This record gives sequence, C-alpha cells and structure tokens, in this order.
Amino acid sequence: MKFATRHLLLATLSSLSLAAAGPALGQDAAPVATPAATAAPAPLADSVPSQLPRIARPSHYDIAVTPDAKALTFTGRAAIDLDLFESSRVITMNALDLTFASAGLAKADGSGKIPLTATVDAAAQTVTFTAPAALTPGKYKLTTDYKGVINTQANGLFALDYPDKATGEPRRGLFTQFEAPDARRFVPSFDEPSYKATFTLTATVPADQLAVSNMPVEHEMPAANGMKMVHFGTSPKMSSYLLFFGVGDFERMAKKSESGAEVGIVSPKGSGEQARFALDSLGPLLTYYGDYFGQPYPLPKLDNIAGPGQSQFFGAMENWGAIFTFERILLDDPAITSEATRQGIYGVQAHETAHQWFGDLVTMAWWDDLWLNEGFASWMATKVTDHYHPEWQPLLTRVDGRERAMGLDAYKTTHPILQTIRTVEDANQAFDAITYQKGEAVISMLEAYAGEDVWKGGLRRYMAAHKYANSRTDDLWNAVEAAGAKGLTGIAHDFTGQPGIPLIRMTGSRCEGGANVISVTQGEFSRDRRDTIDAEGHRWQVPMLVRAAGGQEQRVVVEGGKADIRVPGSCGATVLNGGQLGYFRTLYTPEALDALRGGFASLEPIDQLGLISDNFALSIAGYQPMGAALGLLAAAPTDANPYVLTEAAGRYAQLHATFDGDAATQAAIAARGAAALRPALTRLGFDPKQGEPALDAVLRADVIRALGAMGDAAVLAEARRRFALLDSDPKALDGPAKGLWLDIVATNASAADWDKLHALAQASKSTVERSTLYTLLGAAKDDALAQRALDLSLTAEPGKTTSAAIIGRAARHHADTTVAFVDAHQAEVDKLIDASARVRFLASLAMNSDDPAMIAALEKKAAGLPADVRKPYERTIAVLKEQAESKPRIQAETKAWLAAK
Repeated sequence: MKFATRHLLLATLSSLSLAAAGPALGQDAAPVATPAATAAPAPLADSVPSQLPRIARPSHYDIAVTPDAKALTFTGRAAIDLDLFESSRVITMNALDLTFASAGLAKADGSGKIPLTATVDAAAQTVTFTAPAALTPGKYKLTTDYKGVINTQANGLFALDYPDKATGEPRRGLFTQFEAPDARRFVPSFDEPSYKATFTLTATVPADQLAVSNMPVEHEMPAANGMKMVHFGTSPKMSSYLLFFGVGDFERMAKKSESGAEVGIVSPKGSGEQARFALDSLGPLLTYYGDYFGQPYPLPKLDNIAGPGQSQFFGAMENWGAIFTFERILLDDPAITSEATRQGIYGVQAHETAHQWFGDLVTMAWWDDLWLNEGFASWMATKVTDHYHPEWQPLLTRVDGRERAMGLDAYKTTHPILQTIRTVEDANQAFDAITYQKGEAVISMLEAYAGEDVWKGGLRRYMAAHKYANSRTDDLWNAVEAAGAKGLTGIAHDFTGQPGIPLIRMTGSRCEGGANVISVTQGEFSRDRRDTIDAEGHRWQVPMLVRAAGGQEQRVVVEGGKADIRVPGSCGATVLNGGQLGYFRTLYTPEALDALRGGFASLEPIDQLGLISDNFALSIAGYQPMGAALGLLAAAPTDANPYVLTEAAGRYAQLHATFDGDAATQAAIAARGAAALRPALTRLGFDPKQGEPALDAVLRADVIRALGAMGDAAVLAEARRRFALLDSDPKALDGPAKGLWLDIVATNASAADWDKLHALAQASKSTVERSTLYTLLGAAKDDALAQRALDLSLTAEPGKTTSAAIIGRAARHHADTTVAFVDAHQAEVDKLIDASARVRFLASLAMNSDDPAMIAALEKKAAGLPADVRKPYERTIAVLKEQAESKPRIQAETKAWLAAK
C-alpha cells in the first residue's frame, strides 16, 4: 500500500440467499498450484489480544454479494471451507459492522448439517459461531448469510461519489479497501495475514456497470430488475486483506503484456487517453519484476483501478491482480497533471506492482513484519524507475526518503522497523515513514554491503522458498546470507530491531603514508535527547562507504563504537557517507566541513543532497551552529543538479517561514533565496518549453513555489495575472502548472479571490480538479477566509472525501483555529475521516502550532486515551516541545550568520 501523507485505508459488506446469488457457491479450481494448509498459524511468542484462537484454518472462501449503492448497504453469503484442528463448540472469526441472518456447518462432503448461532463482539471485531455440541476435528464448510454497510470513507466496501466527466451528473462507484484489518467488514473471515486461502467471488450488480475483482470474469448471467450476476475466477492462495471488489460506470483500457498477463486500467467512463501512460508503464513492470525475482507473475491479469476521491491515509493498495489507486495519482490529465505528479503516477504504480511479489506472493506472517511488504516495495519501485527512466534520476530521491524517516526516528517516540503489533490501532499506525522510508534506506544499505548480484540471488532464494506462504524477516536475512552475504544478519538486526539513528562523529584526521586516516566514533542522533542519548547505549554495526573528493573509496564496517578509516591516495575533502547509502548522521569536524564546503561544486549531486540534509538536521538539533548548515546551502551552485536546487529552494522557504512575524529577517532570507534561485528561473522561464528535460519542468515548479512562499513580487504578480485570465477563459490555466499557480493565489487570496476559486470548484466536472480547488480554499493565510473554508468542510458540497483535505490544509497556517474547530465539531469531523487514519489525522493538525498552550491541551487529551491510540498525540507533543525549545536558538544563530555575511 502506498501511504499518502503517507501516503492510506478502509470499510464493510453483505447477505443473500442461494437463489438470489445465482450459481451454486462451489469452489472452482485454483489457477495455480498452492501448498495445502496442515495446521493453524502459530501464535506469536507474546500474547496478542487481537489474534484469533489457533484452532482452525480456512482453505477457501466462496462469497456472493449484492450491493445496494443507493441505500449504502449490501447483503452477502459466504461458504467457507475450513479445517478444525481440535474439538470445540465454537469457531471464532473476525467481523465488523456485519449482522448475521443465519449460519450453518456441514462436513466437507455436505453431510451432517449443523445449525450455528452467531454472536458478535463489536469491541473485539469478531463473530463467534456456536454449535449445539462439540465439533470433532476435521474438514467443514461453514455457510452464513449476513448484511453489511457501505461506507463513505475508504474502509471495507466504500462508495465514492463524483461528477460524470462528460455531463457533470452525479455518479457513485463502489470499491473495497481491506488493509490492514478490514476484510472483516466485507465478509466474516480469518482476517490475519497468516491465514491464506483461495477466494471465489460472485457479485450481483447493475447490468450496465462494470464489475472488477482480483481475477478475470469467468461468466455473467442476467438477473432480475436490470441486474446481472458476475462470477469471477478463483484466486491463488492469498491473505484476506488482498481481496478486492469494485463496480460502477467504468471503462477498461487493456492490452497483453510481454509477461503473458493482460494488463488494464479501469477508470470512470470518459477517462479515455488519460489512462494511456499508466497502461503503457504497467506491462514492462511485470517483465522486470518477474525477471528480478525469478518468479513470473502468476495471475492471468493485472488491473489498476482508478478511484475518484482521496484518503487521509493511503494513495494506492496492492490487491493481488486488482490494484486500487486514487485517480489523482493514476490518470494523466493534461489539463492539470504536473510533471512531478506524472512521475509520481509511475512511482506509485511501480510500488504497488512490486507488492504483487513482495506482499502478495510472499506475505508477512503478522503485522510486526509489515516493513517486508512496504520497505521492499518502496526500494524496488526506485530501482525499476531507475531502470526504465534514468533521466528522472530517481536514486537521488532516496535522500529525501531517508530524511522523512529520520524526521520520525530522531524522537523518543520512534519505534523499530520491526515493531510489536498487538491491536488493530497498532496495525493502522504501522504505516509510517519508519516502515516505508527507513525500510527502503536500510535495504539500500544492505544491498550495497552484500553486492547487487549476491543480494538479488538471496531475494530469489527467498521468493522460491516462501511463495504462496508467509515469512518472517529472518527468513530473508538467512536467504541473503546463504547467497554469500556473510555477516549481513547481524547488521540487519541492528538496524531493524532497535530504533534510532546512528551518529558517526569525525574526531580527527591525519595524513599518513599517502593516505588519509580518519578517526570516528559512533553514538546516536536525537532531536529531543541530545545530551543523554549516548548514555542509553545503542550500538550498531555501521557499513560505510568513505569517498575522497578525488574519487578514492574505502568500505568499512564500524563496530564497537569507533574506528580508524584509512582512505588511500588523498588527504583532501572526504565524504564519510559516500553515495548516501548509509542510514546514519555524520558530524564532521569544522575543518573537514570547511574542506567539503570549499569543494562542494565538485561533489556528486547525491552527496551534495546528503550533506545539506545532514548538516541542517545536526544544526537544528544543536550538535553544531546553524552557520555550518547555512554555509553549505550558500555553497550550492546556481547551476547545480535540479534535485540540489529543489533542496535549496525548500530550505530557503523553510527558513523564511521560521521567521514569520519578523519582516526584516524574512526579507534578508528572501533576498538570499532569490539570488540562489532566480538564475534557474531566468533560464527556465515561467512556461514549459517543448521537449525540455522532465527534471527542468519539476525544478521550475519547485523554484516558483519557493519564491512565491517567500513573497517574491514577480512571482506573485505573475500568479495574479494568470488568475485574471480565467475571467474570460476558464481553461486559460490548463496544463501542468495549473495547480501551482492556483496554490499561490489561494495562499494569498482576498475575499474576491476566494469566491472565484469557490465558483471554479463548484463548476468543475473533473474529480481531480474539483477536489484540488476545494482543498485550496483551506490554503488562505487570511483568518476569516480560513474560517469560511472550515465551515464549508462540514457541508455536503465539497464531497465526503475532500472535506478532510480542506481541514488539513487550513491547519498549515491556522493550526490553533483548526484544532479548536475540530474539537467543537468532533462527531461531524469523524465522519469525514477514514477510521484507520482518524487518530493520526487529528493529532497532525496541531503540528504547526507555536502556542505553548497547545502542548498542554494535547497532553490532557492524550492522557484519557488508551496507550495504542495516544501514540500519534505523543509524537506531536514531542515535536512541539522540541521546536519550542530550539526555535529561539535557531533564530538567533541564523540572524548572526546573516549579519556576518
């Protein structure tokens, strides 16, 4: 799953009679051979209250559903083949928001029918089926009729409303989202990843609509009242969270791929060629991954389904054979899709397609090992993007990913990559930058340690050994070590089993025999425990690639907390994290940092990015003065790599925002930012050029955005000029920069501007444009306009999946007002947020507050919450406390540096 932020989820399903369901619910032959289950999954070593009793295991689900999209309900029947491993009167499964009409049990051959009573435990999210007497161990078929609800947020079976692309008439599509634990909203199930089974789905839907699931349609047959029954083929053995169903006024663009599987993009009718870019990209991904993992894609088709709308939690989901992606990051609409979004479309699809192997074919045994899915999908997506689109320079994005992970990992509220999941809320919160970006960073480091060929060989061993089954993290390390990466497991345990960030301190260097001998020690980097963290004793075996400015390299592993590193051939500037593949911070001596600053222009772009990011983090945390980081920022050439200039643009804009209310200092920062960035804008211009490099288009937008944030008069005037064109031509801004210019206008909007944006939103027939415009209504710096946006969010006008985005956008400039508004309308706001994202969303709204009273208010709120629920509040509190403590020092040191230059 691609988490949206992060990047993420969820909802429920149904009850039918056999007659209404059409064909008998018999199990079809599975399309691939999968190993049979012989025992229940082993329980975790520690008791996990959310796990089911280990007395039974499903082998097949035969599900029939009839959704009522208008009433937002559905009915269903499930026939579940299962093995009972010990005598018991009860069989407990997961179920949520389901009501049961009947249930029965029979032997696998259909004999010995036994009535069952169904008892729902809403708090535990279970249903217990009870027989009149104890059941003997053996094979059974449990059949039940039930009813469920269709949600309006992305949980379980959910509805998305949108305007028809041609007429603007209202349309409603239905989709499912089951990760982490929400298949239980659709069907009573053993809703844990280790309970793999095959699935057959039959859906009764309107005859003029398109239904889609994991497998191709086997047959359709007419039903009464303008309906049809759609019967899908039987899936391979998979976890319940990977099941998918969707239905609506859709169209499908498809073709055969080189892998042999058919690939398709399913989207709202009228999408047309907007699906082409994603479709053309999808087939080659299957070919690349199949070759890399040594396992061909095993399903007959792979669809990517475009859902209109958005989620606060996720952007896409890797359902096996039926990826779900929100339309804004799947369809390439020339009227509004930017180049950065276009590259994002590719990256998201690459991530979800990688999951077809890492996550779907081989699945983690329990949510503790979620990173095996997400970290590897993120890493693989970057690798395949570099293969097919090297012109995008995707390897440089790994620095930004690492920084997002370290942004969480530097606080005491962090957690290891391998974390203990005990509750549903724990599982929901596991989808974060530690799981995704730290996971990718550690994998990149370990691949460099093992070597590409050895690493690939290990992954192929792992896939072959665990396909159609479940695995633990150590299964992977064992496979890679067996392929030749000796010593990797110990390093991997250090970085996945304990939280935090190693800090490599350079304590000195000397020239000796034609080599540079560099002395380092290893501690731990922290934002909120800098003076005490090293005493806690975390130690890592740290792989390092030390790179001299002249190109000489030395690979070492720092063990025992210190090392002397001998780099032959050069005593000049040296980068201690060459290629930025190491997951650690590097604190240089002032002399060594001066040497790097002096030779900054000659360093590799990835090392330029890493040095700027590292040194800003170290300066902000107080390990060195702000001048150390600001000096490196000033050393970035005006013709640097586009990613380096984008990093510089973001840093200047952040510094500018830090001095909100101090006009003189903001003016000094804006002047420096303009001097650094305007040469690039002069070269690029405000408008795209035919055939220009893709990264130029991305850089143009990033520079304009940063200059606009700093109040650049020319950029603001250009934004207003373009906005005025809409008065005579509603399509005047159509193109890749449309969202950028509207964002600048919205942020600085007057009441008249706000009304104009509002009218544009109301008139739009494009789901993506409409949600973008409504969200921008929350961007205004003006207090009164922000309040109007918040009030609008509680109405039906923006759409149920857009309102939360308005609230989130308002919180950027009006955190205190937004938090107070949400507190006053909690019940209404809760309906606008995915259930799995609710706590994180609410806690994040306060992140930009600079009112000390906010910390106390959050602490009071968190104190009354269960331990698993209050974690997001504890993270926000930790950040706000550290920012309140460090901001005066950062401001003083920045002013001193500006005055000295």
